[in-house]
Amino acid sequence: MPERIIVPFGPQHPVLPEPIHLDLVLEDETVVEAIPSIGYIHRGLERLIEKREFTEYVYVAERICGICSFMHALCYSQGIEEIMKIEVPDRARYLRTIWSETSRLHSHLLWLGLFADGMGFENLFMRSWRLRESVLDVLEDTSGGRVIQGTCKVGGVRRDIGAEKLAEMHRALDPFEEECRDLGDVFLNDETVKYRLQGLGVVGKDDAYALGAVGPTVRASGVAIDHRETGYAAYGDLGFKPVVETAGDCYARCAVRVKEVYASIDLIRRAIDQIPEGPLDVKVRGTPDGEYFSRVEQPRGEVIHYLRGNGTKHLTRARIRTPTLANIPILVKMLPNAQLADVPVVVLSIDPCISCTER
Repeated sequence: MPERIIVPFGPQHPVLPEPIHLDLVLEDETVVEAIPSIGYIHRGLERLIEKREFTEYVYVAERICGICSFMHALCYSQGIEEIMKIEVPDRARYLRTIWSETSRLHSHLLWLGLFADGMGFENLFMRSWRLRESVLDVLEDTSGGRVIQGTCKVGGVRRDIGAEKLAEMHRALDPFEEECRDLGDVFLNDETVKYRLQGLGVVGKDDAYALGAVGPTVRASGVAIDHRETGYAAYGDLGFKPVVETAGDCYARCAVRVKEVYASIDLIRRAIDQIPEGPLDVKVRGTPDGEYFSRVEQPRGEVIHYLRGNGTKHLTRARIRTPTLANIPILVKMLPNAQLADVPVVVLSIDPCISCTER
């Protein structure tokens, strides 16, 4: 019997931008068990609900994560709107969708670059981040912020995108998609990438569903769960279908994100084509009295904002469950039988965001 040893992975590691700790139980170089530890960050975001009025807390919600910031603001705003029975104007719904999918492009291209860097594919990393820069330029042009947009609010949106800018965005989508497909061709068809990723970190459909995985992580195992199918914002008007793979390995998780880049481009194109004229918001009168579970599909998966109000200007509870927290159990399932050298790639394959997880 080989001797078992415990090797710590994190909280500081070259592939980890944020701190998570795994105790890896090894036999020789093979992982037989992974024991996670989280809790290195305490930000006090949920307690701030006692100090910020419900209309102000959207700014706090947006800062839970710098990558999916707009979608946190959207999820929070939708929850308050449901409690207060506020109907958001159609143009605001479409603008929310355009910014959401632009944020998804930013997030997926960022992840593809980090994933390539984790594999040692530096040229692919730089190509991914070069494309991401053009997405950030669009976010800055339309909202004023590259990372924190500040455009979503309870009742609608704060800013419009003019017809000229929408037309410019539409024209830019074709050359941008062509470049993304060239990039995706390397991720999906390069023999080195396939050799590195196929058969690594495999999780079957039943295990992925039973462990409560979300986002590209669960869809790569053949489970077609994507909250955009419920039709929130303007998704119900755009004919959205989730991207699904069945292999359940690191290659499949990469393939889902690559194909979701193409899907997001198509959704933005259709949203620009169909966006109606009209107001951007409605006046918010009164205070929230009730509770609601608000759900939005972020780049990493479904995020939940549980909100409860008692008829005052301050909510009594705001509880956020982020996708990375839901994906940690499936990460622990992926790691056994992996080689120690493959652990960074497997960890990166769920696209972990630890500061997002630990509010």
